[in-house]
Amino acid sequence: MRSRDLTFHHPVAFWLGCAMVIAGVLAHLPMLAMAAPMHYRLVGMPIDNAMLAGMLLVPLGVLLAGYGLMPRLEQMRRTLHPDRDPLPFHAADHVPLNREHWKLVTVLTIALAVDVMKPATIGFVMPGVSTEYGIGASTAGLLALSALTGTVIGSVVWGRLGDLFGRRATILLSALMFMGTSICGAMPAFGWNLVMCFMMGAAAGGMLPITFTLMAETIPTRHRGWLLVALGGVGTSAGYLLASGAATLVEPDFGWRALWLLNLPTGALIILLNHYIPESPRFLALAGLEDQARAVLQRFSGTAASVAAPARPAGEAARPDPHASARVGMRQLLRGRHAAISWGLMVCAVAWGLANFGFLLWLPANLVTLGIDAQASAALLARSAILALPGIGLVVWFYQRWSSIRTLVLFIGLTALSLLFFFAIALANLRSTTLTIVGTVALLLSISGVIATLIPYAAEIYPVHLRSTGAGLIAGGSKFGGILGAVIGVAGLFEHFMLSALLIALPMIAAAWLLARSGIETRGHGLEAIQHALSE
Repeated sequence: MRSRDLTFHHPVAFWLGCAMVIAGVLAHLPMLAMAAPMHYRLVGMPIDNAMLAGMLLVPLGVLLAGYGLMPRLEQMRRTLHPDRDPLPFHAADHVPLNREHWKLVTVLTIALAVDVMKPATIGFVMPGVSTEYGIGASTAGLLALSALTGTVIGSVVWGRLGDLFGRRATILLSALMFMGTSICGAMPAFGWNLVMCFMMGAAAGGMLPITFTLMAETIPTRHRGWLLVALGGVGTSAGYLLASGAATLVEPDFGWRALWLLNLPTGALIILLNHYIPESPRFLALAGLEDQARAVLQRFSGTAASVAAPARPAGEAARPDPHASARVGMRQLLRGRHAAISWGLMVCAVAWGLANFGFLLWLPANLVTLGIDAQASAALLARSAILALPGIGLVVWFYQRWSSIRTLVLFIGLTALSLLFFFAIALANLRSTTLTIVGTVALLLSISGVIATLIPYAAEIYPVHLRSTGAGLIAGGSKFGGILGAVIGVAGLFEHFMLSALLIALPMIAAAWLLARSGIETRGHGLEAIQHALSE
């Protein structure tokens, strides 16, 4: 890796691995083309030798490219057990936003939109999957469960990899897996679709926390908060728009399989934009790669920033790092001042998953019990979503201008109050369209505010050697809440409207209390200053 022009640790291995992944995907296309007269139906068709070769090339290519992204063992040991004083650098924290910052913001927004698009596509392919394979809706729903399980595991594993291999490397590894999982569009058997959905979910779950981590460690302090929140809002909205737009334009003519095949060009787009994705200067400094850290800081600040360690008298040994033993795992997230914050964020994440993937999914059916017919409930939810949309701007304003921790606690509390509002109107048996709209708008706005601030806050409060690990753990918690919501939904709990609203409101209240009591303000504070305050 050159200091002035960030490339790869093993460039030949990386690009050869990319070529193998692309070749493996292309090997699946002849059979798909042969099925064009049957509207691309492949169910029951045998897997030919070209497809078998392609299925072998894809994982081998991902592994080879992953090796190309992997730091050398000496660097990894430095990130786990640094034997020197922390490296001070703040040159890029107080500069105005410049062209390099906006390039990074643009590319990471594209990456996040592609990331969100992948699992969002599942909803559009499920009808076609059900029809072609002759399975019921509940069996087809295993696609969503498989992908959601993948996102949980991917968030945790990729978060840890981001602290070992680097932020940039793990983003590109996710993009490679996007490319490889496009072969899902040529799988004749439903079981293979489940496997590929799991892998796609793992890649999608992993990219989300890493993009926030890289943004937090690169954007100047003054603009960090609002850009993190805006990244989540804009990237998520763009991802859903891309998924729905692709389904509208592509699926009628080429079938549901074409939506999976789009993983290849969209993943390749992120790889091609790699020049605009720098490694985090803080991660480079932690790994002892001072020349590379200086180059990245100069790129964003226009200054040859020094990241050298403070001078130490001759013969004096390096001071022992009190956190060195914790650098080998995630235990530090649950120790000291970080413990209560981590528990608060995790409880909030799981409760958010229950509300978003459970309570909201069952809300249309439950609105019928409040006297609103099915067609009217769908229109009501659409109207409520439109009314709640401008709320993202409000969330950004609060997070940037008022307070990061108070904004997070505020929207957690509003989510709990919205759920309790539904509990109250169901308890009183109030069948009012106006009250239902008020409650639905409040719930949609509040849960949007929670997820828009939850991961950005997690990306700010953890130390550099555990920042992506912590963000990944919290992101994984939100998806785990979704899995829990699916299980509870199958068990029939969400059919009990009042009880489900109350049971989700209670952990939200607990999370708000924990964070209000132990959370720390991050607005306007440098990342190192935040860690200094947490260590006192």
